[in-house]
Amino acid sequence: MNAVPAGSEQEERAELEELAGLLPAGPVEQVLPPGRRSHHKDVLMQLIDRDHERDSGASPVRPRRRPARPALVAGAVAVALAAGLTVGIGAGRDDGGTAGRPGASSTPGSTAGGSRGAVVTLDRIAAVALRTDVEPVDDGQFVYVRSKGAGNEGVFDGPVELGKMHERQVWFSQRQGPVTDVGLIREYGQDWPIEVGVPDGTDPEDAAVPAGFDRPTYAWLASLPTDPDALLKLLYADTHVEQGEDEDQEVFGRIGDLVGEQIMPSATAAAFYQATARIPGVTEVADAVDAVGRHGIAIAREDTRHGTRTEWIFDPGTLDYLGVRTVFSRDTERAEAGTVYDTSAVLERAVVDKSGQEPGERRRAGRG
Repeated sequence: MNAVPAGSEQEERAELEELAGLLPAGPVEQVLPPGRRSHHKDVLMQLIDRDHERDSGASPVRPRRRPARPALVAGAVAVALAAGLTVGIGAGRDDGGTAGRPGASSTPGSTAGGSRGAVVTLDRIAAVALRTDVEPVDDGQFVYVRSKGAGNEGVFDGPVELGKMHERQVWFSQRQGPVTDVGLIREYGQDWPIEVGVPDGTDPEDAAVPAGFDRPTYAWLASLPTDPDALLKLLYADTHVEQGEDEDQEVFGRIGDLVGEQIMPSATAAAFYQATARIPGVTEVADAVDAVGRHGIAIAREDTRHGTRTEWIFDPGTLDYLGVRTVFSRDTERAEAGTVYDTSAVLERAVVDKSGQEPGERRRAGRG
């Protein structure tokens, strides 16, 4: 793709629109849980809208949906986004500082936070996590997660239309890095490499990303503090949001990503749940249903700006993690209260020796 001459706004807009056309039909443009899967597509469209507004002289309009945290993208979209939009790892943040936290009732790391019911339940979940034996994952292995779910496939900023329920498998490399080849996603009958977007003219080694919050590995997770106050302060320090956005919600979402699709030491998992109890606005939902119909108790937080509530669902008996869903908490232009925006159920987690290998194949190889 040819570079856009400096100052040529019309050509820049045309290039942005061309990149938008490269997006695949299925929601596979990033490797995040379904709860945050549509965000990068939204960001792409917001950039195009803002470009139109700049040309027309209209006042800029704040996007209705904030961009997700910097994310790994799959397949051709990694190239498309990195080439002209830099919506990838290391982009999409305002590194000049974090915005204020609307409605926050405590400072990061304080003991005040969630509702009494949520705090009690999270303490119970943390206790179960602490008692769970977790086999360490080696540097050369992959964390495998199989899930089933569906996400919004409606038009950008329009009515919500939940897509078809389908299975998803992901393999996350455990190399400490820096790396550009992070793993693999298998969805809609196709394999997509999980790659770091490398901008045109950039040495791939310079774009490679080490293990961290945006590319967690077992070893890196094991290095985090297990004191929940210290862990929460670290999370807030690493989280940057746009002015007016809810920093507490972003931190809640980042923890949800980690506990939903990773394998981590038991003490680390317990610390994440205890840290969640300290986030203002966290509540408990007595009955929630995951993507495969399993009922459970949920730890939730409402994003009042967008009128949605994200729920982490746990088995009511064992307190094992079942899945996550996002529902509309009030009537909006996009959907009525109670409408499911996205839903996912974790069916299997395992450690395998290579990308694309399923747990059964590893067991058969071991016997061989």
